[in-house]
Amino acid sequence: MTRVVLAPDSFKGTITAADAAAALAEGWASVDPAAEFVHRPMADGGEGTVSAFEAAVPGAVRMPVTVDGPAGHRIETSWLLLPPTEDAPAGTAVVDLGSTSGIELLTELRPWDADTAGFGQAMAAALDHGVSRLVVGIGSSASTDGGTGMLSALGARFLDAAGAPVAPGARGLGDIAAVDLSGLRPAPEVRVLTDVTNPLVGPRGAAAVFGPQKGLRTPDDIVLVDDGLRRLAALLGVDPDGAGNGAAGGTGAALVVWGGILAPGASEVAELIGLAEAIADADVVITGEGSYDGQSGDGKVPSYLAGLAAEAGTRAMVAAGRITEDADTALFAASASLTELAGSSDAALAEPARWLREAGAVLARSAAA
Repeated sequence: MTRVVLAPDSFKGTITAADAAAALAEGWASVDPAAEFVHRPMADGGEGTVSAFEAAVPGAVRMPVTVDGPAGHRIETSWLLLPPTEDAPAGTAVVDLGSTSGIELLTELRPWDADTAGFGQAMAAALDHGVSRLVVGIGSSASTDGGTGMLSALGARFLDAAGAPVAPGARGLGDIAAVDLSGLRPAPEVRVLTDVTNPLVGPRGAAAVFGPQKGLRTPDDIVLVDDGLRRLAALLGVDPDGAGNGAAGGTGAALVVWGGILAPGASEVAELIGLAEAIADADVVITGEGSYDGQSGDGKVPSYLAGLAAEAGTRAMVAAGRITEDADTALFAASASLTELAGSSDAALAEPARWLREAGAVLARSAAA
């Protein structure tokens, strides 16, 4: 009997990690009906982080909250309250940026005006509840505001030369002349889960690497925002070259200013759900994400899972919405691209569960070969 651990990340905007794992299991079982499956849906700080904790921690409760979303209007969302523990006697709040200020909440990109205010408002709601600790996931950001929206929601002020508040989002970065942190709420213990190690500025910084995904179109746009982030770093007294400070459009740097500790999201979630132990007892582990590409080796779920599997001597396989030419497929014993199976990216996006089932069958046949 084959023991298969299913630990995909979510496929952004199309299917959750839990549903992706279920579809892969169905496909594998169609080829190997005697297989035993262990479901361990994953996240790395981005979309699905709250769901991963919710599935793993008994007694976790969703706490509804209304915040200012990245599209410029109020949205209904939630944060997660984990039960009290010895080191967090009033409980732990899990808040993810993706569900409050994330790019998937936009119908069209807003590179200059989207901000992280909603993320900060959700954290403020958790603090009002009285939690002892915050665990925050900062993937899937819609903006490159340097975390100014988040810090503003927590009591900071960003002022222009005339002493007036600057515009929200990246639009206001270049106008910041002074930062007032006197009203910033005290931070509890804050653990920051991130899937990237990029610095705040420069050729690997937030604007240069991730700005185009959020709508920055020209080199001049990127330089303008990069300069604004560098100026913000100087005013906040944060290292612009620090690893992870460029996460979520610079929100990583803002959280460091607030007292947060940056941590690799995939490893933190994996430890919580007992993933290493599950893989050690398995014959195969299957992971995946929407796009397995050159960036997937930089702290994201697939590369982390491949490392755990190698340590345990377990075969690792990957299924992804698309697999690009620069992806390191050598990490895996087998791979399956939903786009190739479906014949086009549009077809794969339209029916992700169907093609994940097919991918599961393809990987099972590969294992039996």
